[in-house]
Order: sequence, then C-alpha cells, then structure tokens
Amino acid sequence: MLRLLLLCSSSSSSAFPLRPLPTPRLTRTRRPRHPFQLALSASYPTYRRPVSTLRVLSMAEGSHASTSQSQPHTNRLAAEHSPYLLQHAHNLVDWYPWGEEAFAQARKRDVPIFLSIGYSTCHWCHVMEVESFENDEVVKLLNDWFVSIKVDREERPDVDKVYMTYVQALYGGGGWPLSVFLSPDLKPLMGGTYFPPDDKFGRPGFKTVLKKVKEAWDNKRDMLVQSGALAIEQLSEALSATANMDKVPDGLSHTAINQCAEQLSASYDPKYGGFGAAPKFPRPVEIQLMLYYCKMLEGAAKSNQANAILEMVLFSLKCMARGGIHDHLGGGFHRYSVDECWHVPHFEKMMYDQGQLANVYLDVFSIKNDAFYSCTCRDILDYVRRDMTGPKGEIFSAEDADSAEYEGAPRKKEGAFYVWTSKEVDEILGEHAKLFKDHYYIKPSGNCDLSRRSDPHNEFKGKNVLIERNDSSVLASKHGMPIDKYLEILGECRRKLFDVRLGRPKPHLDDKVIVSWNGLTISAFARASKILRAESEGTKHNFPDVGCDPKEYLQVGERAAAFLRKQLYDETTRRLHHSFRNGPSKAPGFLDDYAFLILGLLDLYECGGSTDWLSWAIQLQETQDELFLDKEGGGYFNTPGEDPSVLLRVKEDHDGAEPSGNSVSVINLVRLASLVEGSRSASYRQKAEHILAVFETRLKDMAMAVPLMCCAADMLSVPSRKQVVLVGRKHSAEYETMLAAAHASYEPNKTVIHVDPTDPQEMKFWEENNSNIAQMAKSNSSGEDERAVALVCQNFTCSPPVTSPSALEELLSRKPAK
Repeated sequence: MLRLLLLCSSSSSSAFPLRPLPTPRLTRTRRPRHPFQLALSASYPTYRRPVSTLRVLSMAEGSHASTSQSQPHTNRLAAEHSPYLLQHAHNLVDWYPWGEEAFAQARKRDVPIFLSIGYSTCHWCHVMEVESFENDEVVKLLNDWFVSIKVDREERPDVDKVYMTYVQALYGGGGWPLSVFLSPDLKPLMGGTYFPPDDKFGRPGFKTVLKKVKEAWDNKRDMLVQSGALAIEQLSEALSATANMDKVPDGLSHTAINQCAEQLSASYDPKYGGFGAAPKFPRPVEIQLMLYYCKMLEGAAKSNQANAILEMVLFSLKCMARGGIHDHLGGGFHRYSVDECWHVPHFEKMMYDQGQLANVYLDVFSIKNDAFYSCTCRDILDYVRRDMTGPKGEIFSAEDADSAEYEGAPRKKEGAFYVWTSKEVDEILGEHAKLFKDHYYIKPSGNCDLSRRSDPHNEFKGKNVLIERNDSSVLASKHGMPIDKYLEILGECRRKLFDVRLGRPKPHLDDKVIVSWNGLTISAFARASKILRAESEGTKHNFPDVGCDPKEYLQVGERAAAFLRKQLYDETTRRLHHSFRNGPSKAPGFLDDYAFLILGLLDLYECGGSTDWLSWAIQLQETQDELFLDKEGGGYFNTPGEDPSVLLRVKEDHDGAEPSGNSVSVINLVRLASLVEGSRSASYRQKAEHILAVFETRLKDMAMAVPLMCCAADMLSVPSRKQVVLVGRKHSAEYETMLAAAHASYEPNKTVIHVDPTDPQEMKFWEENNSNIAQMAKSNSSGEDERAVALVCQNFTCSPPVTSPSALEELLSRKPAK
C-alpha cells in the first residue's frame, strides 16, 4: 500500500511499493478539525492541533480582501465564479482551474500536477492556504516543480470523488483539504489531506513532501505512473459493480434493516444521545432508518422494542437541539461537534444538513406531536429562509466556521461569531442575564469544560458556547415563574443577543446554489407546510422560531424550484447544470442533482403543489436514466461519463452526511411507480429492483453503511403501497385541512395524490398518466361546492370516501388486513 509516511525517510525503491491495491475501503469522510487527523498510516496516532498553529492561522477568505488590495499579484482563478477559487485568486501560487489548459501545461513542462481540493467554508483549507500557499518558499517549490490546480469540491464533486476515493482506499480515511499529486495524464501518484509547512511530530511537512515527490518523479517516474494507472484500474473495477441477478433475494431488505438497526443500537450513546463516539456528526439517514424500523416493529406488534428504538431517536434529537451544535440564537445546525456531548461544534453550517435535519425533526413531530420537535424544525427553516435564501428564491450553500472577532481584525478565528463572554451577556441582558446564564450554562471562565475533547488547547478560554443542560420546566420552577413566561423571556433574550451578533463581522457566505442541496431543502420546506399544520392550537413560538403560517414554507420551496428550473435547467436538452453563481457552472448535473431534486419535486407535489412539479420530476427521471443508468449492469453512475478528465465513474452507495444518489433514486422510483399506471409503473419498479441487486452484498454485509438503501429496499418489497387520493377544489380551506390530515401521521410507505377536477390541466395530466386517478376524480367531484373527498387505497381496494380530517386520520391509522 502506498503510504505518505515513506516520503519522510527513504529515497530507495522500497519507498514506493507498487503492489496491487487492496479492495478499496470506502469509509465515512470527515472534515478534520485537527490538522494531523490525516489520511496516513494507521500506525500513526491522531494528533491534536498544536496551540502555536491555532494562534498563527485562522485567516479565512474575508481577510483576503485587505490582502488583495495591497497585493498586485492575481492568478488565473480571478476569472472563476467559485467562492473557493476566488479566495485563492491572489496567492502567489500559479494556480490553474481544472481544465485542459492546466493538463496541457503539465504535459509541455513534463512535470507532475499538484491538485488541491477544498471548499470555501473549510477551516483547514484556510489554514493550509495561510501556512503554505502564502509561504514564499512553498510557492517557489510549487511553481518551479509542479503545475498546481485548485478545485472546489462543491462545484466539481466528480473530480473530488475520483481522488478522495483513491486516498480513502489507500489510507483508510480522507478529508479536506485534499492534496493529491497526479501525472500529466491525471493518474494519482500519492496523496493526503492537510500538511503543515514544516516537519512536526515525526510527520512530513509540505515542503518535505514536495521535495520527495520531485525526487521520486525524477528518479522513479515509471513506477509511479504504473502504480497510478493500476490504482485507477482497480478502483474502477471495484466501484462499477454489476448485478448478478435482476432483483434482491426475498427477505434481504428485512434482514438488512434489522442488521443496521442492531448495529446502530450497539453504538448508541445513552448518556448524550447519538450513534458513535466523538467527534459526533449528525447523520440524518441513521435517524430515518431507526424511525422506519420502529414502524416495522409496531406493524409486527412488537411495541416494547419499537418504543426502545423510538426513545433512542427522541433522546438523540433532543440532545442535538439542546447542544452547541445547534445555533440557539440564529437557528440551524453546525456541521458536527468535536466532543461527545454535542457541545463545541465545528462552526460551519452546510445546507445539506439543514434540509435533512428539518425532515427528521418533522418525522418525529408527526409521531409524537411534541412542539419541541416542530419548533426545532421551524428554527432550521426560518434560518434558511432568513440568511440562506437569495432574492429570487435560490438557496445558498454554506456559512464559514471562521470570522473576525472585530471589524478590521487581521485574522479570523473559528467560532468568533457565535461565542460569548459572561460579561457580554450581563451587559446586554441586564435583569434577565442570570436566568439566561443559568439556562445556557454560561460562566465567567467559559463553559467549554464538559469534555476534555471540547477545548483541549484553550481556544475558547473565557468564552461560552450556548448549551442547554437542564429541562426548561425545572429551571422555570427554580426562577419561580410559569413555564410559558420563562420561555418567553428566553426568546426575548435570544433576540437581543441575536441583534447584537448582527453587528459582528459575519462568517463568509458561500452563495453558490447547488441543485442537489436545494432539492433536499425543498423537500423539507414542502413537507413542513403540511405536517406543521398539526401543531396544537396555542403552540408558543419564541425567537428564532418566528411562528409563521406553515403554508409560507411551501412558497419558499416552490420559489427555489422555480429558480432551478429557470437558471439551471435546459428545456431543450432536459439537462441540469450542477450549480449557479453569476451564471450556471461549467459542470453538468450529477446523479445527486437529479435524484435529490426529483425527491424535492415529489414532495412539492404531494404537499399541495401543481402537477407541473410532478411532470418535471418525470422528465428529470427520464434524463437521469439516459445519462447515469447502467442499463446492462444496473445501478446509477455518479457522472454522465462525458468528461474524459474524470477517470472514474462510481456507483456510489454510501449513505453518509448526504444520502447516496442510488438510495434516493430507488425511493423516487418506488414513489413514481405509485403515481403512474401500467407499463410505466412496472418499468420504474424493475429499475429499482435492478439497482438494489447491484448492492446486494453491501446490504447483506455492511448494512450500517447504507441505512437509507435499507429503507429503500424495504419500501420496494412492500406488497402494496398505501395511496391517499384527495379530490377537491385546491386552496379551499376544506381542501387544505384534508391535505394536512393526509400528511399528519408518519407513514413512509404512503403516496398522497390530490386532484382538482375543475382544473383542466390537472385532469389532462392524470388522464395521460393514470386514468384510474382521473376516473376517481370525476366520480368523487363535488361540483361547485368547497367539499373535499378523500379515499385510502391499498391492495387494489379503496375505502369509501370520507369528508372530514378526523375520519381520514382514522382511516390512515388502521392496519391493513392480512
């Protein structure tokens, strides 16, 4: 196995062993909080980042504005649109964007390529920039010996996937910044993640790495190139699996879900919630699996087991919402916590987290009808609407972890925007300061002391990351006031601190619009518009939950979808672009863009949107099949395969921080099959079966890596999906109430179909796509009155029509006849 550690010590041929690659180990990729959490040999311990590094670095994008004003040098990245590439536009490194100009230069000079991949809100990407890419000695080595290429992994996930997969397969892990050396024909030679500029703790510094790569290129080029070619060949074979059969064996889906739930249960943290140890990442697909499993257990009359699983989910979501990973003042969630108690986060906020987390809090609210979960969902969505949505409805990508402590500060610090001193709280809140400090564990010495992992280098000494450690009702009693009054005061205090925080230098906003992440977030806005209508009358909403009418959320989702259709979809070719910033990106849409957007559009339709969204989803599914489906071997590739510079087409299955495109596609196909009829429905199901057959071994042997795919497999195995057919005049009060009732209960194996028989366009859609639905709409039309009628259909039988929300909810709660 190639190891970067060999760069430190040896120039003999043994330094570059070229034995065949092992079977790739595709592990969860995490952005390292500590600089020496690298993709190196497992024999090396993981080091914590040294204090000296912290005090020198943390100079993120915002500080580059002043640098660029005094720095006349501008490189090729200045012509790019990506915020990440623009952050490096004034480095003295002679950067190229990914493309033929760079490749041709490497061939002409006969030198290797240094490929650096990151994203604009990546803390350790900023660190490596300041330490190395603004270091004259490093700059000279890079410019003299290499062609250097910068890639935004959010703009070109296809390029990132190739070389991240290589690093993960060889070293067992990866992260960003990703640093990989390539031959001029783009084969990987060796790679890692973050490198400090100089040798430390017995590990190679970046200057040492550059010198050793140069030496190896000059003296052992043939071996390096052969090894890189072999690596790509073996990875291509491993990641392009084909199905040995047309469908998965009967019973595999139940086995996979049971296995995944058992493994997650074994890793459950009963003290702080969540699955696994620190650092703790929210992984919504795990919650989705556990909720799905709970529903299965209930259906099998195993209520005790179901309750035990549900309690794990409830406690985990409460701990997350009460922890510092949740922004109590502005709403939304940070990327992950470095400790086991969800307290001190890595402070960046990513859009793919927000949509998924909002959805799982919605799911739990639909099960428990507890306002804690609905209000948490609301504060996520209100944060997105307030801070992350553009003027035309577009939803942005991320906010940085780093920011300046004050205007004009020469350097940025991680979390500066979010942390507070006890004195600041006293001055801002006055008479209510003590109540607020009790509630959020605020202390003069700082509160990052709950775990030795929280702040090992005293970065946050004297600072407080807000965390709720006690139940509000207990604290309200301690302060001698009713709970409603107590929560109202807390909300007022949060608003005051939020207003003060607005005066601080804000973290950098990555205003790139990514189709896939918009799709996940559109799904959450759509579902919230109906599920949150079930909140009890009189539910209190305290800042940052603004307590809007849930129907406003549907409007946010539809505006985002309309932006994507106008700016990132070609009506002629029916193809998507991947992202938008000052115009569509050069990169085409990838599998996740199609799959996640289809998911969002299906939810827009089912939650009250026009059949136009459903028509678009069907069109996108056709294009997805055309571009990505392996029609012979089954499964979807992650790229269209039309760019020769992208060396791997991967059939990805891992459900990580984002679900895999294949998992989501199976669910989409199951849902589409329940909306249309005849041969088209059968075709959708057949494709879903074939996809799952590709990943049979993964489902059987490593179910915990694919929790959403486990759910997808079971959804496909359900003999008859429940259909709720609602007929009525859209936007009438009765219709809206009935539609909310159709979505009120948690039922993952349910499709909601709504038809307005007075709308000619809708009737035409159903006559063309599902004549049975069109006939049901005609038969149950109430003429000109406002009455809405619902039928629940399953096992080829429909219930008698009902016209009240309570009757519909009662119908949906019945177990199907065996």
